[in-house]
Amino acid sequence: MTKITSEITLTVTMDENRIPEKLHWNAPDGGVERMESKAMLLSVWDSKAKEALRIDLWTKDMPLDEMKLFFYQTLTSMANTYQRATNDEKMAATMRDFCDYFAEKLELK
Repeated sequence: MTKITSEITLTVTMDENRIPEKLHWNAPDGGVERMESKAMLLSVWDSKAKEALRIDLWTKDMPLDEMKLFFYQTLTSMANTYQRATNDEKMAATMRDFCDYFAEKLELK
């Protein structure tokens, strides 16, 4: 059986104080080449330690209003992913209720 691999790469350009100035990512199998971004949240599961590991980066020119919207959209997509992964509709709905509250408090809707 042939195994198929796919590679996703991240490139972070930093200033002299190691503050991110530019973020680029590539996912050739998805047709993404050197896509620029201003923020990223990456989580991976360490099954040995039973804990989530994260990389949270944003550029110094990421606007605050866009960061708030980015978090809202990320939280909403996490609720959807949680439901697909667990079939726990009740908790996913509770998460979506929080997302609605979050958006309301930040005046995103």
